[in-house]
Amino acid sequence: EPHLCYCDIPPVGLPNDTLHTDRPDLTECFQLSVLTWLPCIYLWVASPLYLFYLKKNNKGYIMMSIMNRFKTVFGFLLWIICWTDLFYTFHEIHQGESQPPIYFISPLVLGMTMLLATFLIQFERLRGVQSSGVLFIFWFLSVLCAIVPFRSKILQASSQVMTDKLRFTTFYFYFGLVVCELILCCFNEKPPLFSSVVTDPNPCPETTAGFLSTITFWWFTSMAIKGYKVPLEAKDLWSLNQRDSSSTMVPKLLREWEKEQTKARSEENVSTVAAYNKPPPSTTNHVAGGGGADSSPDEVEVLLSNQKKSPHQPSFLRALIKAFGPYFLIGSAFKFLQDIIAFINPQLLRMLISFTKQKDVPDWWGYSLAFLMFFTALLQTLILHRHFQYCFVTGMNVRTAIIGAIYRKALVITNSAKRSSTVGEVVNLMSVDAQRFMDLTTFLNMLWSAPLQIMLALYFLWQNLGPSVLAGVAVMILLIPFNAFIATKTRSYQVEQMQYKDTRIKLMNEILNGIKVLKLYAWENSFKDKVMAIRQKELVTLRKMAYLGALSTMAWTSAPFLVALTTFAVYVAVDKNNVLDAEKAFVSLSLFNILRFPLNMLPQVISGMVQASVSLKRIQGFLSHDELDPNSVDRKNTAADYSVTVGNGKFTWAKEDAPVLINLMVPQGSLLAVVGHVGSGKSSLISALLGEMEKLEGEVSIRGSVAYVPQQAWIQNATLRDNILFGKAYNEQKYACVLEACALTPDLEVLAGGDLTEIGEKGINLSGGQRQRVSLARALYSDTDVYLLDDPLSAVDTHVAKHIFDNLIGPEGALKGKTRILVTHGVTFLPQVDNILVMVEGRVSEMGSYQELLKQNGAFAEFLRNYALEDFTGEEEILEDEELFPEDALSNHTDIVDNEPGINEAKRNFIRQISIISADGENPRTRSVRRHNCSPRKHVEPQEKKKPAEMDKLIQAETTETGRVKMKVYLEYAKAVGPLLSVFIFFLYSCQSTASIGANIWLSQWTNDASTNQTEENLKMRVGVYAALGITQGVLVMISSFTLAMGNIGAARKLHTNLLTNNLHSPQSFFDTTPVGRLINRFSKDIYVIDETLPSTVFMFLGTFFVSLSTMIVIVFSTPIFAVVIVPLTLIYIFVQRFYVATSRQLKRLESVSRSPIYSHFSETITGCSVIRAYDRTSTFVLLSNMKVDENQKSYYPGIVSNRWFGIRIEFIGNCIVLFAALFAVTGKENLNPGLVGLSVSYALQVTMSLNWMVRMTSDLESNIVAVERVKEYSETKTEAPWEIEDKKPPPEWPSEGDVQFQNYSVRYREGLDLVLKNLTLSVKGGEKIGIVGRTGAGKSSMTLCLFRLLEAAGGDITIDGVKISEIGLHDLRSKLTIIPQEPVLFSGTLRMNLDPFEKCSDEEVWKALEHSHLHKFVSNQPSKLQTECAEGGENLSVGQRQLVCLARALLRKTRILVLDEATAAIDLETDDLIQSTIRTQFEDCTVFTIAHRLNTIMDYTRSDLCFFRSC
Repeated sequence: EPHLCYCDIPPVGLPNDTLHTDRPDLTECFQLSVLTWLPCIYLWVASPLYLFYLKKNNKGYIMMSIMNRFKTVFGFLLWIICWTDLFYTFHEIHQGESQPPIYFISPLVLGMTMLLATFLIQFERLRGVQSSGVLFIFWFLSVLCAIVPFRSKILQASSQVMTDKLRFTTFYFYFGLVVCELILCCFNEKPPLFSSVVTDPNPCPETTAGFLSTITFWWFTSMAIKGYKVPLEAKDLWSLNQRDSSSTMVPKLLREWEKEQTKARSEENVSTVAAYNKPPPSTTNHVAGGGGADSSPDEVEVLLSNQKKSPHQPSFLRALIKAFGPYFLIGSAFKFLQDIIAFINPQLLRMLISFTKQKDVPDWWGYSLAFLMFFTALLQTLILHRHFQYCFVTGMNVRTAIIGAIYRKALVITNSAKRSSTVGEVVNLMSVDAQRFMDLTTFLNMLWSAPLQIMLALYFLWQNLGPSVLAGVAVMILLIPFNAFIATKTRSYQVEQMQYKDTRIKLMNEILNGIKVLKLYAWENSFKDKVMAIRQKELVTLRKMAYLGALSTMAWTSAPFLVALTTFAVYVAVDKNNVLDAEKAFVSLSLFNILRFPLNMLPQVISGMVQASVSLKRIQGFLSHDELDPNSVDRKNTAADYSVTVGNGKFTWAKEDAPVLINLMVPQGSLLAVVGHVGSGKSSLISALLGEMEKLEGEVSIRGSVAYVPQQAWIQNATLRDNILFGKAYNEQKYACVLEACALTPDLEVLAGGDLTEIGEKGINLSGGQRQRVSLARALYSDTDVYLLDDPLSAVDTHVAKHIFDNLIGPEGALKGKTRILVTHGVTFLPQVDNILVMVEGRVSEMGSYQELLKQNGAFAEFLRNYALEDFTGEEEILEDEELFPEDALSNHTDIVDNEPGINEAKRNFIRQISIISADGENPRTRSVRRHNCSPRKHVEPQEKKKPAEMDKLIQAETTETGRVKMKVYLEYAKAVGPLLSVFIFFLYSCQSTASIGANIWLSQWTNDASTNQTEENLKMRVGVYAALGITQGVLVMISSFTLAMGNIGAARKLHTNLLTNNLHSPQSFFDTTPVGRLINRFSKDIYVIDETLPSTVFMFLGTFFVSLSTMIVIVFSTPIFAVVIVPLTLIYIFVQRFYVATSRQLKRLESVSRSPIYSHFSETITGCSVIRAYDRTSTFVLLSNMKVDENQKSYYPGIVSNRWFGIRIEFIGNCIVLFAALFAVTGKENLNPGLVGLSVSYALQVTMSLNWMVRMTSDLESNIVAVERVKEYSETKTEAPWEIEDKKPPPEWPSEGDVQFQNYSVRYREGLDLVLKNLTLSVKGGEKIGIVGRTGAGKSSMTLCLFRLLEAAGGDITIDGVKISEIGLHDLRSKLTIIPQEPVLFSGTLRMNLDPFEKCSDEEVWKALEHSHLHKFVSNQPSKLQTECAEGGENLSVGQRQLVCLARALLRKTRILVLDEATAAIDLETDDLIQSTIRTQFEDCTVFTIAHRLNTIMDYTRSDLCFFRSC
C-alpha cells in the first residue's frame, strides 16, 4: 500500500483501536501527516491573499514592542526545533537507522511554515496591523492539532519504555511555544505611529479592537454597559467611521451614476440620430438627466413613450452594484461558509442517535459528539454574524448614498420636473424608498444561498430516505407557485397602498401648512372627510394584504410538516422492509428544519426585491429628471456698460405654458423698476435672470454675483442672525448697518433673544413684514454685484417701505452703485428710479425712464395718471399723521414724538407685549427701548430686572422618551386591538403550539415501534394521527394570524382617527410651536409603523415565543434533568437581554429623533432652492445635509452592532442548550429510547434561531410600539373649544345686523406671555366700514384673530349682534364671518374645491363670484374652467391671482362681517382698485374691518380706527 511505504509504521485500523477501547488513540502516521500539515496548508493558502491585502492597506508602522519581540523570538525557536528534528533524522540515517520519508517531510514543511509565520509577524508590524486574525487562526489550529499527539505521547510514556527521547522533548517544547504564541496573539499591539492623528473626541473602538474582540463584538460591551446604567444620549455615541460617512459614500455612488448617465447618453445619441434625421436645436435649457442631452423636448417625449423598447435608461442598479458590490461580496463569502457548516450538525445527530442504540460503545464517544455539536454550532454563530455585519453596513452605506444623491439632485431639478413630484413624494423617496434598499441588502444573499441550502439538504435527505424524498420535494414545488401568486398579489396591493399613502401625506402636508386658513373658514370637516376617505381605501388594501398574509403564513408553517408527512408516509408505504426508525426520522426532521428557513426566506426576499424594484424605479426616475443648466445664464459677462443683458430671450416654466419674451439691458449700477399687472410675468423675469426657467432661445448674461429677494420670503429654521449672515462671516459693524437699513433694529428689541432668537419653520414667529425685511437684510449682507428684488415692499407698511427704499434700494440707499432690479406695485418710488420696464402679458411692452414713459403717453402714462395722484396724497397725509403714530419705531423721528411721553411709555410696553416669540411660561427678557433723549416719565416703567434668561426656544426640541416603554403603551395598543380579541389570539397561539408538540411526540412514539417490531399493525393509525395533528396546526395558524391581522388593522384605524381628529381640534398656538415636519412624521412614519411593521412584529413575536416555550417543554419532557440547567440559562438570557434591550431601545430612539432633521432640512431646502442657488450656497447646504445624515447614522451603526453583539451571546446560550440536551441524552442513555433522544436534540438544534428572534422581536416590539406612544402623545394634546355647542347654537340668520362690540377686551398669544391687547373697548354699528392702522406688529392682525377666536380672551368679551362669541361653538362663529387673509393659501385640488369645499353653491354662483373678483377672464381661458387643477400651495397661480381667489371665496360666503387683512398688499394698484370697488358694491351692507398699509384703501371708510395706542 502506498501509505505504508510513506509512513512505514504498521497502520492500525481506526475503529477497533479508536472506538472500542476506553483509551482511544490515533495512529502515529495519522498524527505525523494529517495533524501536522493541516495548519501548514491553511497558512500557505491564506498568506498570498493576506500579503496582497497588506500591500494595499498600509496604516503606518508599529514600533517594536516587547510583545512583538517575544513573538518573533518564539517563531525562530519553533523553526529551530522543527529543524532539530529534521537534522536528527539525517543523523539517524548516518547512524544506519533508516527512517520513513514522513520524518523528513513533516519537520521540513513545519519549519518553513514557522519561518513564514515569523515573517508575517514582522510584516504586519510594518503595515500597522494591531491584531492579526490570520495568525490567530493558524496558532489556534496548531494547538488543536498538537493536543492529540500531546495525549498519545503521555499515554505511550506511561505504558511503555521511552524509545525516542529527543523527539519526545522537542515536541513538548514545540507545544509550549505554540501555546505561548496563541496567548500572545490574543493581545493587541500599540497603534501605529504617524497614523492620522485621531482628533476625534469619541472614536469608535472597533478600529483598534483585536481579532477576538472583533469576531465576538466584545468591543461593543462598554456601550452596552453604559446603556444599561443610564439611558444613552447623543453625546455618548461614537463617531462614525470615516468609510461610512456621507463624504466618502455619496461621491462613490455619484461617480458610478455619472458613468451610467454618460454611457446612456452616448448610446441614446446614436439611436436618436438614427431615429430622427434632423439636427436637434441646441439651445434648450436642459441638462438632460434621463432625456436626451440634445434632443428637443418632443423627441424626448417620443423616447420616453418608447422607453420599454429602448435600452438607454441609465441603470441606477448598476451604479449601486459597482459602488457597493465588492464590500458586500465579503459578506457573501461568510454566508457560503456558514451554509456548509450548517449541515454538519444533522450528521452528528445521526451518530448520536446510533450511539444511543448501541449498548457497547464507550461513553467518551458520546461526550465528544456532544462537544463537537457545540463547537460547530459556535463556529456557525460567529461566521453568521460576521456575514450579517457586512450586509447591514452595506445597507447603511446604500441609504447614506441614496439620500445624498437625492438631496443633491433636488437642488438642481427644473421647475417642470419639480411639478411632477411634490415635496412630500421626494421626502418619501428619502425615507421609505432608501429604507427599502437598506432592508433588502440584509437578505439579498439568500438569493443564491437558499437554493444552495435546498440542494445540500435534498442530497443528505436522499442518502437518508432514498427516492421517497421526491414526494416531499413535490409538495415543496407545489407550494412555490402558491407563494409566488400571493407575493405578486401582495405587491400590487402594496403599490396601491403606497399611492394612497402618498396622496394622504400630501394632503396632510397641505392641511398642516394651511391650518390657519382652515380654522378661519371653519373648513376642517371637509378636509377631515377627504383624509378619512383616502385612509379608508388604504385600510381596505391593508385588509386584503392581511388575508393574503394569513394564507401564506399557513402555507409556510405547514410546509415543513406536509413535506415530512408525505415523505414518511411514502417511505413506509413503498416497501415493506422500510422501517421508520429514530435515526431516519429525526435526522430527516432536522434537515427539513434547515430547509424551512430558505423556503420561508425566498418568497420574502423576492417580495423585498419586488418592493425595492418599485423604489428603484422611483429613485431612478427622480435622479433622471432634467436639471437646470448652470450655463444658461452667462455669469462671466465682461461687457463693460451693461451688467444684465437679455437678448431675444424666450423662456418658459414648462412645455405646456405660454413662453415669456424678454429683451433687456441694464446699465452697470442702475436701478430698474419692473411694473405690470398681476400675472403679467414680473416674477418670471427675475426667475429667467436666475436661470430658473427653461430658456428656449436667446442669451442671458449677468455680470458678477447675484443676491435675490423672493416675493415670499424664505426663512430657515435657525437664529435670526444666521438667516441674515447666510453662511458669511460675522462682521459686527457691517451687520449693524444692514439691520439699520432694513429697519430691523427696533424689531430686535421686541424679540426675546435679540438676533439670536430662534426662528421657527417658515419664519412662523415673524410677521410677514419682518420676514421680508430679514430676506432683504440677507441680500444686503451678502454684498454682491447684482440685486434682484421681487416685490420686497409689498409686505411692509407704507412708511417702512419708504424707509427701506430711502436707506436701501433708492438712489441714496446702501445699494447705490450696485445694479438693482426691483419688481414693485408702488407708484410712489417710480420717479426716483433710473429706468422703468412695463410687463404686459409676458412681454416687455415698454421701457425707459419715468419722464420718457410719461412722454410716450402709452399704457404706463395712463396707469400713472390714475394712481399717482391718490398715492401722493396718501403720502402727504402720512407725514401729517406722523404725530398720531407715536414714534414709528422704524424711522428716526424721535424728536417729533418726545412731546408725548405718555403715549411713548405705553408704546414701549406695547412693543413688549407683541413678543409672541418666547415660548415658555417665563416672561420674555425685557429690554428697554434705547432712546436718544430720556423720556421724562421714565419711572412709570416697571423696574424689571433684566434676566439673562435662557433664550426661550420657540420650537420645543422633540422629546425622546427614555427608559423602558411603559406597560401602559402595550395596554393602550391591546385596548385599540380589543381586549377580548387579544385574549382570544393568545388562546389560538397556545392551541397551535400544542398541536405541533403533539405531532412530534407522536412521531417519536412511532419511531420506537421499530425497536419492538410492531411496525406493521400500527402503520395506518400512526400515519393518520400524525396527519391529523399537523393539519390541525396549519388551520389554527391560519385562523390565529387572520384574527391578529384584523385586530391590528382595527387598532391602526382607531389610532389614526384619534390623531387626525385631535390635530384638527388643536388650537392655533399648537401649530405655531410645533414644526410641521414633526406632525407629518407622525402621520407618515409612525402611522406606517402601526399599519405595516407593528402587526408583523407582533405576529413574529408570538410565533417565536411559543416555539421557544414548546422547545423547553419537549426537552424537559424527554430528559427531566434538563430542568436544572434551564434556570441558570434563563437567568443569563434575561441578564443579557436586559443589557441589550436597554441599549438598543435608546439607540433606536436616538436614531428616530435624529432622523426628523434630515427630512425637515430637506423640505426646507426644496422650498428655498431658488434662493440657495441664487446665492450659490449649494455646496454648503449639501454639507449640512451630510452632517445631518451622519448624525443619524451615528446612532444607527451602534444599533446594528448591538444586534450582532447580542446575537452572538444569545446563540451561545442556545448552543449550550444543544450541548446539555446532548450530554444528558448520553448520560441517561440506559433508560432513554432513541426516539426521545432524537426528539429532544433536534428540538434543541432549532432553539437558537427562535431564542434569537424572540429577543429581536421583543426589542423590535418595544421600538415599534414607541410609534403608538408618539401617536398617542399628539392625540392627547390640548384642544380648542368645541366646534358646535348644541344648546348654544345661534339662530341660523345670525348675525343679521353685524354690530360688533369689544368690551374691556384683553388677549395674549399664549399662557404666560404679556397681553397683546389691553382692555380694548370699541363698538361698531352694522354696516360700518372700519380701517385699522398701526405699525407692523402693533397687534392689528391680533384683533382680527380675536374675532375668530383663534386667540381666546384673557379678559372681557366680544359680542356680535348681542351674542357673546365666547359662548357659541367655533364653527358656528367662524362660518358666519369671512376673512381675506394676509397670505393667500390654496390647496391642491380643483379651483372649484378651493372656492367651495362643501359644494354648497351652484356653478352659476361660483362664476358670478369669479366675475366680481376679476378672475373670470383668467378662469374661462383655462381649458378645464372651474376644474382647473391648483398645484400644491397654488404654485401655478401668481401671488396676486391667489389673493383674488381668496376674494372670490369671501364673495361666495357672503357673510355680514368681513375682515380684510392687508389683503391687497401683493396686488398692483389697478387690481387693488377693482377689489376695493368690488368690496364697496358687494359688501355695502356688511360690516368691514380692513387692516391697511396703503391709506388709499381706507380713505372712504366710515372711520379709521386709530384707537390702538390709546387703548393700551
